[in-house]
Amino acid sequence: MSNDNEPEMEYSELSGEFTEDGVTVLVDISRPAGTNLDWQMLVLTQEEDVTEWEDPFPTDREAFDEFLATVAREGIRSFFGDEEPPTLQ
Repeated sequence: MSNDNEPEMEYSELSGEFTEDGVTVLVDISRPAGTNLDWQMLVLTQEEDVTEWEDPFPTDREAFDEFLATVAREGIRSFFGDEEPPTLQ
């Protein structure tokens, strides 16, 4: 069910599933459709943990690069809450 007050969103082609060490998260990079506004980014886990960056990014590439830097620095498991994420067998 959509809310009429919420704008249509444009999603970056860089958005999508990202898997490392058998753990998958969804990277969502978006902005209001038809605008040149900055890009917002959030990461969703299979357990519905959400990590959202407070500051927007001038380009979708900068957003994705920040995501990759976070994974390199803190690991993909840093997007999960207190519990260990499931791994693919």
